[in-house]
Amino acid sequence: MSALGELSRLRRESTSRGPVTARGKADERASWVFLAPWIAGLLAVTIVPMVASLWLSFTDYNLLQAPGWIGLDNYQRLFDDPRLQNALWVTFRYVIVSVPLQLALSLGLAVLLNQGMRGLALYRSAFYLPSLLGGSVAIAVLWRQMFGHDGLVNQVLGFAGIEGRGWISDPSTALGTIMTLNVWTFGAPMIIFLAGLRQIPDMYYEAASVDGASRLRRFRSITLPLLTPIIFFNLVLQVIGAFQAFTDAFVISGGDGGPSDSTMFYSLYLYQQGFKNFDMGYAAAMAWLLLALVAVFTAINFAVSKYWVFYDD
Repeated sequence: MSALGELSRLRRESTSRGPVTARGKADERASWVFLAPWIAGLLAVTIVPMVASLWLSFTDYNLLQAPGWIGLDNYQRLFDDPRLQNALWVTFRYVIVSVPLQLALSLGLAVLLNQGMRGLALYRSAFYLPSLLGGSVAIAVLWRQMFGHDGLVNQVLGFAGIEGRGWISDPSTALGTIMTLNVWTFGAPMIIFLAGLRQIPDMYYEAASVDGASRLRRFRSITLPLLTPIIFFNLVLQVIGAFQAFTDAFVISGGDGGPSDSTMFYSLYLYQQGFKNFDMGYAAAMAWLLLALVAVFTAINFAVSKYWVFYDD
């Protein structure tokens, strides 16, 4: 009887596989139909332009005449261009200084908001607002006015008896104003940190409290290790975004790189070469160098992460 029962079960499964397979094929066709617009956009907006820019990086192209093949000349110019080297130095300083400060501020505020204070939704929205406005032309113009010679910053310093300066026109402080703007847009990483803090089980803190651990010790021994995947995620995103910074530098510096090229970001110099000097072939080579730099820094972050990022498993 058991053999007959097993045979009947196998027959039922074999007969039911047909409709399931047909339904699966129909679902697969439907999924491709829904994916078609995204695939078309990926090809038209991303892949094809990338291939075209790679080809243009080996040509002499000024947007008005047909591209002429020049081989590796554009890439050789990258190593002999002093303004490009300065743009790289400015961008590296911006990334190395502003990204850690932004992450530290966003983590500190996330820890503060995670204490269960009243009006959490209001504070969370208020702190997130700069990220919504950051990167816009309006905020960059406002920042330029605030740090101008007669701006709000100097007016506040004047009340304290401190003589202000032209923060944007001074090469020693111009880059710092843009760094400050980037640090001010801490809302997005703060929200991610806050979500990560909510996922840490309370039992760890309760056990540490029973053992007499202080708040600082609990933060250092529990919060930070369990939050390292979130810190790593925010770090990678913010580093990539910092390398691509353009709007703030363009508006605040007036599009010319600021005094003594002190705010000549890499992306700004790329824009000048492509759309002011109409040297589109060289700009394309610069774009691919930027892609390589971002890829290298991202790979370094992933390689080093195994020494300080801790996962549950």
